[in-house]
Amino acid sequence: MELSVLDYSLIFGFFAIVLGIGIYVSKTSGKNSTEYFLSGRNMPWWILGVSMVATTFSTDTPNFVTDIVRKDGVSSNWMWWAFLITGLLTVFVYAKLWRKSNVATDIEFYELRYGGKPAKFLRWFRAMYLGVIFNVFAMAGVTLAAIKIGSVMLGLQPWETVVYAGLITVIFSAIGGFKGVIYTDFLLFFVAMAGAIGAAYYCVNLPEVGGLEKLITHENVTNKLNIFPDFNNTEILITLIIIPLAVQWWSTWFPGAEPGGGGYIAQRMLAAKDENHAIGATFFFNIMHYALRPWPWILVALASLIVFPDLESIREAFPSITDDKLGHDVAYSAMLTKLPSGLLGLVLASLVAAYMSTISTHLNWGSSYVVNDFYKQTINKNASEKELVNVGRISTIILMTLSAFFALALQNASQLFDIIIMFGAGTGLIFILRWFWWRINAWSEISAMIASGIISILFKMTAVGEILFTHQNEAGETVQGWMPSYMQFPLVVLITTIIWLTVTYLTQPETKETLFNFYRKIQPGGPGWQKTIAEAKAANTEIVTDTKAWNVPSGILAMVVAMIFIYSIMFATGYWIYGETVLAIGLSVTALIAGFILTKLWKKIRASIF
Repeated sequence: MELSVLDYSLIFGFFAIVLGIGIYVSKTSGKNSTEYFLSGRNMPWWILGVSMVATTFSTDTPNFVTDIVRKDGVSSNWMWWAFLITGLLTVFVYAKLWRKSNVATDIEFYELRYGGKPAKFLRWFRAMYLGVIFNVFAMAGVTLAAIKIGSVMLGLQPWETVVYAGLITVIFSAIGGFKGVIYTDFLLFFVAMAGAIGAAYYCVNLPEVGGLEKLITHENVTNKLNIFPDFNNTEILITLIIIPLAVQWWSTWFPGAEPGGGGYIAQRMLAAKDENHAIGATFFFNIMHYALRPWPWILVALASLIVFPDLESIREAFPSITDDKLGHDVAYSAMLTKLPSGLLGLVLASLVAAYMSTISTHLNWGSSYVVNDFYKQTINKNASEKELVNVGRISTIILMTLSAFFALALQNASQLFDIIIMFGAGTGLIFILRWFWWRINAWSEISAMIASGIISILFKMTAVGEILFTHQNEAGETVQGWMPSYMQFPLVVLITTIIWLTVTYLTQPETKETLFNFYRKIQPGGPGWQKTIAEAKAANTEIVTDTKAWNVPSGILAMVVAMIFIYSIMFATGYWIYGETVLAIGLSVTALIAGFILTKLWKKIRASIF
């Protein structure tokens, strides 16, 4: 594929702007660790919301969507669409709590909520577990997508993509800190959206595809269009709808969709001016992430089924792709090679933008854990602010290097999705309840984390999984185990939950002092704290300072209405594209009604907060 002078100008001009922003903010961002990781906690909702969207607008996301749409159709997106429930629960229940906590990282929360040596252990261990191990996994998936894009569109070797893209990103991330990430995310979002929409429009109108009407009636596409899975297929229905909506959204930890909030979403809430801005940012993110953004990727994926109907057609068109990197996810990059000069440069710049936004966020977020929750707590408690910033920059480089090596060993982004989902299974309920139930202690979280990891390894990497679940033998034949394979995830959740609940009741609760201090600062309210409130009264200790009615029921109602609002927009967009006017109009009206009700509920919630 040949790039024109215009294409190169767009790409390198974008690089120059991003690096310029990083250099410009480097002086203020390196002033102290709070500036470097939270930008002084004075960010408005709109720039934080855009940053959240840009961060999840990754190079691996369109590849992942293309992979699952080509294999199982549009309805396969329910495996991540279900996380909308998690996101909205964060918006209307947990965002204000996170901002009130005033911690530097969500991991610091452990020593606010729990006490003693278990809390200290949990803090530094979780910091390394998430900030390094899981963070490296996530970045490796993003870098793998960049490798495939570089191979298909530019003919680059995997190591070349890693060096070129990674070097620029790590320099920008190390010098710019969180403020550099946030400011550039604002630019990256618009570039990435313009590229995704432009690519979708052009690919649908390729001569081979013939426009939108011919696309949705093509024999390769018609059986992939359903937004909901076939309700007559029990296994698919349970896998794509029932498990994600009934179990997955609340039970598992996943980057960007942590039950109760967390990770880089929490980092942005903690950087907000106040609770109101934290709520606004997370709500804007959920609208954009779920309601509007998926369809350009889906359209390109569907068009690719006509241009490249199978893996062999991709192999023939791009013989330089090695077997270990060939997969249906490559089809997205393959379609982009059809773009004309100018649009091609814009799309490539948008992919660079997506890569840099996601990786820079993960680097800053991961290094914040390493600095605040590991180095400062276990290595040098008296470290100066300058030393902490320098450690942050060094850890940024190390994290990038580790993820690059891991990316070179991967084949498919969905591998990481399955690993991360399984390893976090069963832990999510703790993240939801720990704010509202006094009895949860540090050992609850420690036992859940260990149990989930061990059980997932047993099921995925040992003979236990082969005995228990349906699997395929070497000949590709299906062999029946004791239970269907889709039961694997719920079983991990069930066993993990039983273990951490048992450990919770077998171990001592947190001290009254710890519980009193937590309640006094957060004011979570609810029946789960009645025992603590009663004990505080008996001890003549005042911990209740907020006398307003408990607003969680209103928050949950708002979550349900917002879910109807966003899903209606998402499905209406799809049916407008499909030309199913009656359904599209009905869903559009539903969205308007839900939006109106939501504004009324929001006024009530705001009155109970401020």
